[in-house]
Amino acid sequence: MNLHVNADLALELPPDLACPSSTPEKPTDRRVELAAQFIPAGARVFDLGGGTRLQALLPNGCSYSCSDRPLATLIRDLKSGGFPTKAALDCDVIVMLGVLERIDDVENLFTHLRFCRHDIILSYHASDLTTGVDRAARGFVNHLSFYELTRLFDHYGFRIECTTPVDETQVLMRLTPSEWLSAPAACRVAVISADDAGDFGARLGRQIINTLLPGEAEADHLNLHTLGQARGNYDLVVLGTGDSLFPTPLGEEILDVVSHAKAAIGIFGTHSRELISRPVLDRLIDRLDTWFTRYEDDVLMYGRGRRNVVHLGDWLIDQFPLARPINDEPLMISEEVGQEFALDRAIRTIQQHKQVYSTLPSALLCALTSAELAAYTEPSMPRSLAGGQFRSMLIDIFGRTFPEQKFFLVDRDAVTWYKARVHRNVGKVGARIAAILRDVAVAA
Repeated sequence: MNLHVNADLALELPPDLACPSSTPEKPTDRRVELAAQFIPAGARVFDLGGGTRLQALLPNGCSYSCSDRPLATLIRDLKSGGFPTKAALDCDVIVMLGVLERIDDVENLFTHLRFCRHDIILSYHASDLTTGVDRAARGFVNHLSFYELTRLFDHYGFRIECTTPVDETQVLMRLTPSEWLSAPAACRVAVISADDAGDFGARLGRQIINTLLPGEAEADHLNLHTLGQARGNYDLVVLGTGDSLFPTPLGEEILDVVSHAKAAIGIFGTHSRELISRPVLDRLIDRLDTWFTRYEDDVLMYGRGRRNVVHLGDWLIDQFPLARPINDEPLMISEEVGQEFALDRAIRTIQQHKQVYSTLPSALLCALTSAELAAYTEPSMPRSLAGGQFRSMLIDIFGRTFPEQKFFLVDRDAVTWYKARVHRNVGKVGARIAAILRDVAVAA
């Protein structure tokens, strides 16, 4: 079918393909048309005013009911304390079109509506818009301005979620119980991660921390080269994104950023431990509310006797689903894997191979969730200064290490158990971040 674009850039069908109308359409109340746009599919709608053509315009899956009494009867019943409570409680959305202006005791009405705790769609002719209009002649018995409407809604626990004008004198509004949409306090978070933006593990770690931060968090992602851009008023500093910190960055600049934050946590491991200054690391750990360590080795070497040190595990495994390989060809993984592929493609490629050889710890971890045989090589450096990340990871998962450059059989049960444990721990990290930021907000 050809589509033609008119001068206003609106798509339209060719005249010969347009569906002819056999009968002229009945005019539709614009207010009703707009109200239908405010209603989600599948909602149970209760029309308190009744007498509208709303039912025919509702989206798919909606059910409709309306008051079985005329509006005049409803108004009279409200004065004597009557209200269709059951119908209002059994719905999802209450609609009041042309009703509120005709209720003289609006406080009584909203007292009932407050206990229903449902969204309300209503129209109103605010006094701001009807200057010079004889409101009494139209049957209006109250005369509220927009400001007075807002105060009324707020007093009874509602807030205006969205509005749209119906005409020059009338506005349609959707109200939502304010408890559902109480605005959380904004918070500032600094995330200090590794330098290499193209590193496979670093990219995954930043992705994880972004999902754990609350929606109201404003995050500054920093690295060693951008620490000078750090602000001085962070609510929370997150040091590390699950990676292992090389000894070099453990200096005064990081200590300064951490010390000036209202709270700080660490999510990192250690490697090349022979180069780490123990006093500097101790000072850093002392300033962290919690250090979530990557390896058990970190707890044993630096966390003994500390109550703020928790063994998280390598949380990158939470990003790798358990899978079955299909490719018999051995795969060699170099450190370029994170730069050559998108993350999802890199994971899928690694998990297709039954035999995987890696020089990158995070890539080997991914391979362990699928491969039958695996092997590794520590980065090239003197044996006395071995990085130790592979060894720490293998002991965490399998309870033992394996020789370099030799394929070993992957114990899938051990990987499954480890992955499940780390997944639970990641949830605790998210809960801890939320609790810290709540405490900071209360203190403020």
